[in-house]
Amino acid sequence: MATNNPRKALIFKIQKKLCTLTTEQLQTVLSLTDDGSAIHVYDLSEPELYDLIVDFVKSEKLRELEDEGMSQLLLLDELISNLLATDNQPPTASETVMNDCDTQHAERRDKNVQEETENISGSPPRNEVTPQLTLVLIGNKNSIEIGSKNILLDHDQEIHEKEFSSRLYDLLGRQIFVINMLGFPNIDTIPEIPEDCVFILLVSNDQHENQYTSGMQWLEKTLGKELSSYVMTVVTHDDSEEICENELQKLKAKSSFSEKRYHTCARSMMDENEIVALLEKINDMVSENRRMSGGNQANPDERLKTVTDLPEERPSPQQSIITAVTKQRKDGGHDLKATFSEENSETNEGNKKGQKKRKTEIRENVGGKGQEICEKKGAGKSEINVVSCELCQESNLLRQQQSTQLPTNTGAFNVDARTEKPTSKTFEESQKKHQKETEKLLRRLHLQDQHQHMLSSEDFVQIRPPIKKTNEIFERDLVSAFLQTLMMLDYRARYIPVQQESSDVTDDDDLDALFATNVEIDQSKENHVHPMDVQMAVFHCSDSFLKQKMITKLSQCQYALPLLVPDLLSTNIECPLWTFRQITKTWKISTNKENATTVTMKSMPIYKADTPMVSFFRLGSMSLSKSQLMNALINDRHNTFFHRNCKGSTKSRYLMDGVAEIAWYCPAGKDNDFFTDCIAFCNLHGDSLAIGKQREILTEMSSVIVVLVPTLEKCQESTAVISMLYKSSKPLIILNADNDSSAVRVKPQKYKLGLKERSQSDVSEELKKIIKSLLSGPHTSFRLETMAKVSGVKVDEDQKVCQNGKSAAMEIIELIERMDVSKIKAKFLPCQGQLWSNWCKINKELHHLKGDMEKEKGQKSHQLMKLREKQCDVSNSKLMRLFTQSLQSLPPKEREYFLTWTQILIDALSTDDLSSILQNYDETWSEVLVLKNKHDKSAQLKHKQTELELLSQKLQSATFGLEHIFREMGQIYEAHKSLKKPLLYQQHDWTKYPELAADLMISGHPMELMDGDAGHVPLIWISNLLQEVIKKLGDPRVFVLSVLGVQSSGKSTMLNAMFGLQFAVSAGRCTKGAYMQLVKLSQENKDKYQFDYILVVDTEGLRALELAGNATLHHDNELATFVVGLGNMTLINIFGENLADMQDVLQNVVQALMRMKKVKLSPSCVFVHQNVTDITAAEKNMDGKRRLQEKLDKMAQLAAKEEGCDVACFSDVIAFDVQKDVKYFAQLWEGSPPMAPPNPGYSESIQELKSIILSKAKQSTGITLSHFSTKIQDLWNALMNEHFVFSFKNTQEIAVYRKLEVQYGNWTWALRSEMLNIENQLYPRIEKGQLDKVELSYLNTEMAKTYEEGTKNMTTHFEDDKDKEMLVQWRGRFENKIKEFLEEPITSLKVKLDEVIQQNNARKNLDHKKTEFENNLLQKSKEFAHQLKCVDDEEELKAQFSDVWSHWVKELTSDTKPIKNINLEEDQIAVLQELGVERGLIDESKRSKRYKNLSERGDYSDYIRMKKSIGGVCKLVKMTFVPHEEQKLIRSFINEVEQKCLTAIKRKPVATRGFTSTYLKEVVQIIKSEIEAMESQRNYVFKKEFTVDLSLYVFDRAEGWLLNAHKIYRDNNDALTYLDNKKNEYYNIFRSFCKGSSSTVVFGEIMCEKLKVSAAEAVCNKTGVDIVGEMMCSFPAFNGNRLNLEKHVLASLAEKEDFSRFTTYIRNPRAQVEAFIKEEVKEYMFTTQKVKAQTILKKNVEDITRVISQALFEATEKFKHKKGNIEMWVEEFSSKLKPKLTLDTISCQNFSDINNFEFLKEEIEKGLKSITTEMSKLSLEKVNDCRQKPDQILIDQLCNCCWERCPFCAAVCTNTLKDHSPEKHSVPFHRPSGVKGWHVRGTVELVIDFCTTLVASDKSFYPNSSDWTVPYKQYPTAGEPFASWSITADASMLPFWKWFICHFQNELEDYYGLKFQGQGKIPQQWKNFSKEDAIESLNEMSSL
Repeated sequence: MATNNPRKALIFKIQKKLCTLTTEQLQTVLSLTDDGSAIHVYDLSEPELYDLIVDFVKSEKLRELEDEGMSQLLLLDELISNLLATDNQPPTASETVMNDCDTQHAERRDKNVQEETENISGSPPRNEVTPQLTLVLIGNKNSIEIGSKNILLDHDQEIHEKEFSSRLYDLLGRQIFVINMLGFPNIDTIPEIPEDCVFILLVSNDQHENQYTSGMQWLEKTLGKELSSYVMTVVTHDDSEEICENELQKLKAKSSFSEKRYHTCARSMMDENEIVALLEKINDMVSENRRMSGGNQANPDERLKTVTDLPEERPSPQQSIITAVTKQRKDGGHDLKATFSEENSETNEGNKKGQKKRKTEIRENVGGKGQEICEKKGAGKSEINVVSCELCQESNLLRQQQSTQLPTNTGAFNVDARTEKPTSKTFEESQKKHQKETEKLLRRLHLQDQHQHMLSSEDFVQIRPPIKKTNEIFERDLVSAFLQTLMMLDYRARYIPVQQESSDVTDDDDLDALFATNVEIDQSKENHVHPMDVQMAVFHCSDSFLKQKMITKLSQCQYALPLLVPDLLSTNIECPLWTFRQITKTWKISTNKENATTVTMKSMPIYKADTPMVSFFRLGSMSLSKSQLMNALINDRHNTFFHRNCKGSTKSRYLMDGVAEIAWYCPAGKDNDFFTDCIAFCNLHGDSLAIGKQREILTEMSSVIVVLVPTLEKCQESTAVISMLYKSSKPLIILNADNDSSAVRVKPQKYKLGLKERSQSDVSEELKKIIKSLLSGPHTSFRLETMAKVSGVKVDEDQKVCQNGKSAAMEIIELIERMDVSKIKAKFLPCQGQLWSNWCKINKELHHLKGDMEKEKGQKSHQLMKLREKQCDVSNSKLMRLFTQSLQSLPPKEREYFLTWTQILIDALSTDDLSSILQNYDETWSEVLVLKNKHDKSAQLKHKQTELELLSQKLQSATFGLEHIFREMGQIYEAHKSLKKPLLYQQHDWTKYPELAADLMISGHPMELMDGDAGHVPLIWISNLLQEVIKKLGDPRVFVLSVLGVQSSGKSTMLNAMFGLQFAVSAGRCTKGAYMQLVKLSQENKDKYQFDYILVVDTEGLRALELAGNATLHHDNELATFVVGLGNMTLINIFGENLADMQDVLQNVVQALMRMKKVKLSPSCVFVHQNVTDITAAEKNMDGKRRLQEKLDKMAQLAAKEEGCDVACFSDVIAFDVQKDVKYFAQLWEGSPPMAPPNPGYSESIQELKSIILSKAKQSTGITLSHFSTKIQDLWNALMNEHFVFSFKNTQEIAVYRKLEVQYGNWTWALRSEMLNIENQLYPRIEKGQLDKVELSYLNTEMAKTYEEGTKNMTTHFEDDKDKEMLVQWRGRFENKIKEFLEEPITSLKVKLDEVIQQNNARKNLDHKKTEFENNLLQKSKEFAHQLKCVDDEEELKAQFSDVWSHWVKELTSDTKPIKNINLEEDQIAVLQELGVERGLIDESKRSKRYKNLSERGDYSDYIRMKKSIGGVCKLVKMTFVPHEEQKLIRSFINEVEQKCLTAIKRKPVATRGFTSTYLKEVVQIIKSEIEAMESQRNYVFKKEFTVDLSLYVFDRAEGWLLNAHKIYRDNNDALTYLDNKKNEYYNIFRSFCKGSSSTVVFGEIMCEKLKVSAAEAVCNKTGVDIVGEMMCSFPAFNGNRLNLEKHVLASLAEKEDFSRFTTYIRNPRAQVEAFIKEEVKEYMFTTQKVKAQTILKKNVEDITRVISQALFEATEKFKHKKGNIEMWVEEFSSKLKPKLTLDTISCQNFSDINNFEFLKEEIEKGLKSITTEMSKLSLEKVNDCRQKPDQILIDQLCNCCWERCPFCAAVCTNTLKDHSPEKHSVPFHRPSGVKGWHVRGTVELVIDFCTTLVASDKSFYPNSSDWTVPYKQYPTAGEPFASWSITADASMLPFWKWFICHFQNELEDYYGLKFQGQGKIPQQWKNFSKEDAIESLNEMSSL
């Protein structure tokens, strides 16, 4: 008989398992029972152990405990199971051989088991006691057939509650509950999930991967990731269906999937065997999870650990629970006690006895070993073998978690919390002691307050008292001395000897000292502070910016830098990542290939460098110095890492243990380099056994690990760590202090090396070889930035203030990070580019006027103003808005972070580019020098010099930093400030810019004084900036110290070291122009000087290589004069000992100073000779000083003769004493960079020079800041006497250039056509609401292939064309233009698509209603059709439907207000009347339509009245004659107003929000204000009629856009319009239902209707692009360059002989060209090439039909083999149509009954035939009206060119490039100037001369209506626009324009009110030319 008694079943189960246990395991089990806790279990045999355990489980007392006793049995059973599961060790001999007695007892035991089995049954019963289980069903509802026979789920009620399953209970005899959560319910409906639950994820057979992924994602998102380990995936299938193998393989490929947790089952869930097998797998899964996580009490997070997470021999966490809670027996009951405190104690009974079998005894392994290992160093008594420290830590953590989770409400689980851990107190005492020592240290250094109130960089960027001498420094001065010395780059700052404070000593004290022992004396005497404690104390007590500056200086001193720093106030480990951000490392990599050595330079911010990292650890105490050994590896001449043998080292060190320092070895590219590439070396200070956290972090990050151990033996404290490192994959080098052997490779990548009695050099050499070898193979790399992601490390950059600054900086960086660095300034900083350069040039010309100076001055001033206006127009870039907004809004600290982050991130962007350019520059410059030294004048030298110049320009473009953004601020301010009237469209508050910059200047930022690129001082900006500084500081006195020297002579480095400044010094970032920075005098120094600040002016180097050519000398002279004159003192910096390079500069300076008597300068100067190697150079150069003095005096005398001044010596011009004012500096580096530290002698020289400067400054009162501002202006205005000369470009390459233009057109069309195709793919998807975002990155990716092909073709053309020598000069420009061209259409398309997205967003309300409308209409149509099934008459059906349709519409739109059309005419009249205009004037203008061609009128005299002063009263009189230039000005004014108004109106959101008459009012106000501004500048005023006509003219131009935009708004937002458009569609549906059509048929008709619309649209748009492509290839007017187009336009004008078209062409050439393109396209499509156009259309119809047919087939075919609904089919069909076709969204709600997709396919195919037929009949008019209009595409392609017109005849420049600078404008079709209206001054005689003839004549002209003449031969000297034109002398006398003048003589005279008479009389021979002659001449000229 089988028993149903659970207790007996469990006891049987335990007995059966006991039979398989070893002796040790039986001992463990017995020792944990109450019966065995007091027994010496190790003295018992195996049978005795077995009997005692069985007695315990069968005992009466245990039975009396009932449930508690049962719980103990369950725990015991699980313990035994876990023992069996973890017993992987091979048995020992004693465990396998039993004595005879044991054997007999074993037989008796087996007999007992057999008897028990007979009592219970032959096998365990089904109702064996197991915990209850809850099954939670999740997944797709369709994956299971719910029914009464379904074992898992027999009902379909969606009750998300826990329900008991009687079926499962009957089947399995177990309490199982089921929760139905199929269909992924909302979180609100999910019940509380019990802890004993398992999730069954149901997945359909053919949807393995998708449904598994979505199910797991839902589970993790809704209930948490920790439950993912309790998921059983069940794939369901139909009875006859096989498992889809392909889907299964995809599922198995997922990393999260486990085959053990996978099951298949029928959808019906009726097979009992399948369900039983499923539950068995679930049981196994639960058991495995509990085994890994410690049972039900385990932390949920621990459940996710897999078996591989547990170390070898580690018991399960559940086992540790049993161990902890079952310790000893009590009389009268079987209570289990938890003794966790005993496990943590070193007095554990098992440990005392020193048992060695399975050393850990489970309990010790988990419960006690982690603590013992951590304390082993201190205790030193444990005999337990150590294991991995990670294991110990995990065990401790796990035990702590379990101890907090064990229940305490039963007698069996009492936790004794009173026992104290002995180690806790020790740790606390240690912490307190360390805290006290730290506080004492800070007090000694006078830093006790600074830990709360941090030291700041501002405290040390001041003119402080000089550093005290060594014998004067006490501990209270140590911090200040350390920082000041470090700022001067003196590496001796690390150890500064201090004097002990003196104290009075009595006789008694002396006596005590006499008798005191040495120990007592040592204890009473306090050691000096350890040097590294000083450094770290300052580090801890400094703010982030001082830390950064300090670490940067330490790096320059070639010292190691703190990488991991323990927090003084907590146990946190911090990585000071911020401090590394401004460190840049440069190194050279030498590679040998084919017996040639190539040296590659790398320079980058160190935080971005990917380098290998070699980490050094010390395990235990050692006499050898690890740091000293590391120094030998990095720099054997410099102590990079401080070590015990360094000067100043002491035994007491408080702040370095646990600190990890890092240093980089940077090779110099030489043969003697230690290593060939940059390597990071990391040094963990202190005993790594005690600082495991840092050791583990570095172990993970390192490429190679070097461990120093005192001895290498087992059973040492370090064994566990070494074992772990040895087993890891990281390369390991073990240095053994107790061994003298050489390096031994133990196994691959594992070495050991002896240190005993071996020299450091031998060891270091071996180490270098090993490290080189290890790093020559594959290895991991280290990057500082990754420290931010390391777990357990706190990064200083995580501070909120730092992150806020970074976030603001990142907004700027995101704008530019994907851009070419050389393009950033042009795009985002346009004001400082060509516009500013032009302004500077014209401004200098303004100082050198000739002829009628007042006229020319006005002209130049006007040009300057125009440039300022242009600057204003482009001044609102997003980058500048973000930058200035951040400056204004951020608090000071965040602002400082923002600025620093911005510079850091900008530098990071440009590092690679700059490094590459600089290396190329260096190589090319070296080649040029070699050729020059050979006196080589060949073409090669010229080529190299040209290459050098191009590199220089590239370097200038790529150099981008904060200084350029500040420069842009200055230019924006100057531009706005210069304008006399404020602009209406200002978007930013530029008036705040000087204040913002002043704040920065006061806080220590350098500000640009002279723009180095433009060579100009922005006087307005500087003046206002200094004025704001004066407002804030109260006009302080400043001592101006300027520096001048040859480039790269160390000027900026010297100033930075002297004053702690921030001038740029790194390669590629050398100073350009001049910068000024305020340095404050400290409080201690203020009383010693007569000024408050030193104002330091740093300048770019003279003879800068970037300024090659003739401009160099003039630029140097200008800069030198400016700087010397500006300073109270000038440092003239010489690199080396020779003054020859500076003498010519000084001569020019002297001469310039003599010319500026007005400025009255008398500065002093000091010569600084840097890099003097001989310490006696000062004495040896006494003779050199004498010769220098003589030469300087002679220079002054020569200059005085030329200038007529009375000067006898150099000192009369500049205050100079050759004995005192010449100083010699030691070289900067102590050795060869990049590993050389700074020379301490250099720092001493800096200190001496600083003292000299300050002593001289003491004698000066300085000047006020306001005086300094005035001085700048006086000095600069004096320097404006020089000017730069322009040069002309040779025109011989015109023919080659024209061919290049044709190719350029082809390349750009390829890009544009591809962009149009992309638009055709995206636009419909966006329009139909299927895409709501388009990224620029996506568009760029889509265009990448076409762009790559284009650049490849371009490269081929430039490299293979026969004229490639000529082409090379344009290559860079055209490559840039192609890049710019790509950006323009992409940006335009992005804007266009964004507008559509915006429109979609605006009509969301309607879109929400659309679905509702369509579903309601469909349902109503269906229902109404059923009522009228008997009606067959079509007319009656229509009538019935129309009647009910209006009712439906009214019902559906009852709460919707219709959108009305707009009446622009009424609004225009109303707006003008509000302005005070009479209605009669408006009606008259509209009636006559005179306003229509307002901009093309020839005479505007009817609109103006002259201002005249009569008797002192200003009166208006009629103006009978208006000069031609005024007519031109008025016409230009009309065009400008039109453009301004149209721009304003097009900014209005009409398409998204609708039209309002307010928009017209704003336009009228703009017109009114512009007219008033115009009148204020002229001597006439406009009549009211002009205001009316101009307003109507603008309204007329804007009308089309307004109406179209409002129509878009109405169509998108008006429900009535939408429904009205749907009426026909729903009538067809209604009619189909009336005819009895099925849902499939009706749905097919709907689909066909949608397809017809989408297909027609796609066909038309594609046809439009294709027609343009065809015309670009074959149509003569469009298949060439811009000149070719111009020729055809002129020929067309001649053919039509329409004067109005000619006048349009003359006045507005672009408008006429666009009209020509439209006409030609129309004629091509509908007349001349209609058949070809129709062929293109037909082909596209066929293509789109094929796409639809293929999509139909594939979608239907897919659902033949799998189940799916109509929505799935539609989704599949739509996806197959893309990207060729986008289907409108279709509602399938009313067609859910469709399941025969084959039938649906047939129905759609029927409709497709009619669609194809209908599309084949599409008219070309439909194509011309589509979105991609062919004419507009051509206009965009062909009109994106230069539209500048000849200043003489108005002929349009025919250059294909829009901006073709420096190429000048040119055109072969020049005209007689009279065509433009030019006439002889003072007469009405029109000029008939051609400008191509005039430029070769001796005649002169009056440029721009001036009163001075310019010879035509010298026309460029007339300035702009003449100077930008190249007009070639041409005697051919173009017949075209001669014919034109003759043919339209009368019209021209009437148009201009002038005559062809007198000097302008038309020659008789002109009248002989025919129209044919004229057209033919165009062909002749265009072929030249």
